[in-house]
Amino acid sequence: MTDQRHAPGPERSSRSRETRKRWVGNGAFLTGFVACIALFGFFPGLPHVIDWGAIVVSLAFGGLARWACQAGMAWMEKGDEEK
Repeated sequence: MTDQRHAPGPERSSRSRETRKRWVGNGAFLTGFVACIALFGFFPGLPHVIDWGAIVVSLAFGGLARWACQAGMAWMEKGDEEK
């Protein structure tokens, strides 16, 4: 227990920043996936069947949501570094 030492401030904050990006990205993926599955399952006019096509499209939509969220976070961090 005494062998473990916390890293200095900047290294530790970059690690927590990466952890936060991972958590937010995973949350965005799950939100996009569930939203797309709900659209296929409950939207009037669409067949109310969740098939493999709907699952693949939902996975793609979740991946797109994760990418967009992480790109937005990187863009905001880039703006903070310029100040």
